[in-house]
Amino acid sequence: MKKLFYHKIISSVVWNLILISAGAIIFALGLKSIAIPKGFITGGVSGLTLLIYYVSGLLSPGLWYLLVNIPIFLVGWLHVSRRFFFYSLYGMTALSFSIDMVCFIAPIQEPILAVLAGGVLMGTGSGLILHSLGSAGGLDIIGVILNQKYSVRLGSFFFSFNLLLFAFSFGALEADLVLYSLFMSFISSQTMDYVMTFSNQRKMVIIISDLNTTIASAIKERLNRGVTFLNGSGAYTGKSKQVILTVVHNYQLKRLEEAALSIDPEAFIITENTFNVLGRGFSRRKVY
Repeated sequence: MKKLFYHKIISSVVWNLILISAGAIIFALGLKSIAIPKGFITGGVSGLTLLIYYVSGLLSPGLWYLLVNIPIFLVGWLHVSRRFFFYSLYGMTALSFSIDMVCFIAPIQEPILAVLAGGVLMGTGSGLILHSLGSAGGLDIIGVILNQKYSVRLGSFFFSFNLLLFAFSFGALEADLVLYSLFMSFISSQTMDYVMTFSNQRKMVIIISDLNTTIASAIKERLNRGVTFLNGSGAYTGKSKQVILTVVHNYQLKRLEEAALSIDPEAFIITENTFNVLGRGFSRRKVY
C-alpha cells in the first residue's frame, strides 16, 4: 500500500513537470520566434516589465522582471501552497531557459498571420502549464489565486489585465503594434481557456418525456451514467412530471439520443455544453 502511494506521488510529480516543460517550450516558440521579431508586446508581467523599462529607462528588463515577480511569488507562497510555489519556480526557470534556447525566426511575413500563430502557440503553452499544479510565475500566480477563491476564469482575467496594459502602451509604442498585440493577447487567452477546459468538457442533457423511468433505466444500463430526476410541471397542461438530468462524455451524446428517442420518439431533449464537471466518473477538484 505504501509502495503504491509512493508510486502515485512520483507519477504525479513527473506528469506535472512534463506539462510545465512542454508548455514552456510551446510558449517560448510563439514568443521568441514570432511575437518578439514582429515587435509585438507580450501580455502579463513580462509585458508590464517591458513597459516599465521603456517608460523609466532605468535598470534592465530582466531586473524589472525579477523585482516585479518577488512580491507575486510571496503572495503565492502565502495564499496557495508550497507545492504550487515550487512548481511555479520550476515553471519560471523552464520558461526562461526555453526562451534562450529558441534561436530562429518563423518565416511569417503577414502581421495578422503572425498574430494568430503567436497567440495560438502562447495560449496553448500557457494552458498546458496551468493544467499542472504550478504556473510559469508572474501573472499566472495571481490568476490562480483569483480562480481558486472567486472562480474567475484565467483567460478572462489575463485578457482584462492585458487590456489595461496595452492601453498604457499607446504612449510608448506605435499604435499598430499595440493593436496587433492586443489582438494576439485575445487569441492567446481564448486558446488558453480552450486548452484548459478541453479535457473536461462534457454535455449536460435534460430530457422531458412521459416515459422518463424507462429512459433513465436505459441510460444507466447502456451508457453507465447516473441520472437525476427533477420535479416539474407543464405550464399549459399543469400536469406534474419528472425531468431527467444527466451529464455524459461528448462521445456518448449520440448514444444517449438514440436510447431516449428509440423509447419515446416525442421526447424533448436539451443539450448544453459544460466547461467543468467535478464528481464521481468525471474530474476531481484540482487543489494547487
